[in-house]
Amino acid sequence: MPIDYKKIFKSRELRGKIIRLFAFVPDKAMLKLQYRIKFGRKLDLDHPTRFSEKLQWYKLYYRIPLMKTCADKAEVRHYVAQCGYEDILVPLIGVYTQASEINFEKLPSKFVIKDTLGGGGNSVIICKNKKDINMDYVNNKMSQWVKSSCSYKQGGREWPYEGKHRIIVENYLETTNPNVEMVEYKFFCFYGEPKLLYVIANRIIGQDACLGIFTPDFEQLDIYRNDERRLTQKMEKPKQYEKMLEIAKSLSKPFPEVRIDLYYINENIYFSEMTFFDGSGYVSFTPDSFDYEFGKMFRLPEKV
Repeated sequence: MPIDYKKIFKSRELRGKIIRLFAFVPDKAMLKLQYRIKFGRKLDLDHPTRFSEKLQWYKLYYRIPLMKTCADKAEVRHYVAQCGYEDILVPLIGVYTQASEINFEKLPSKFVIKDTLGGGGNSVIICKNKKDINMDYVNNKMSQWVKSSCSYKQGGREWPYEGKHRIIVENYLETTNPNVEMVEYKFFCFYGEPKLLYVIANRIIGQDACLGIFTPDFEQLDIYRNDERRLTQKMEKPKQYEKMLEIAKSLSKPFPEVRIDLYYINENIYFSEMTFFDGSGYVSFTPDSFDYEFGKMFRLPEKV
C-alpha cells in the first residue's frame, strides 16, 4: 500500500529535513525506496514499462550536459534563443546570486521572482503590487533559495538541479482582458515529437490547478492526474496552437523525453520552462493503466 507521507508529516519544511537526513543514500537505493513509499509497489529498473518507472531510469542512466542547461531557468533562456525563439521569452529584469543584489526601488510595480533551480509553487514569488510586498518574507525566501546546494539529493534525485541556485526576476504577465486567464500548455515530447499535453487553468500558485490531458490534436482524454483537480471547463484550441506545436518540436529534438511548458496570454506565446521528470516521476493516473500507455510513448535511450 502507498504511504501518504504528506498527511503524516504535514510541514513541508519538516519533510525537507527528513529527506536531507537520507542524502547519504545512493541514488538508486533512494529511488527504489521513494517509489515503494509513493506507489506501494516495487520499482522495476531492469525492464521498466510504466512511465513512472521509465522516468526513474531516466534520472539514473541518461545524463547529458544540455539537460542541466535546460533545467536552469536562467541558462535555458540562451538555449531557447539559440533555437530561434527569443521572441517568446518573458522579458527579463535580472539574474542575481544574492538577494542583497536586487534594488527593489528600481523594480516595476509588478514582477515575478523565481529560484533558477527551483520547482513548484514554493520556488516562485508573484508580486502584483510592490507597495504591498512583505519584504521580510521575500528576502527570507530568496535567502533560502541561494543557500541550497545539491538540491537533487534533497528531493527526487533529479540530478540536473544540482548546482548553484540563483534568483531570476522577470516581468509579470498580465491579461488585457480580466475575464480571460492565462493558460499553461505542457507538451510531452520524445525526440521532437509531441505525444501528449497537459492543459492547466485556474492555477493557485503553491496549491493546485485544474488539469486536463489532451492529445496533440487537442482532444481531451478521459484520463486524470490523481493529484490535481480535474479540468471540466471546455477549452478552445488557441489560435496559435500550431505555432506552439512547432516550438515544442524544435526545443525537444535533442532529448529522449522532455516536457516543454508554454504560456498563452493575450494571444501571445511565452516560454515557461523545460522539465525532464514530470512530478519527479511519482504521478499516478486514473485509470492506472494509462501509466503503461504513457510508458509506451517513451523509448528509452542507451545509457549515458
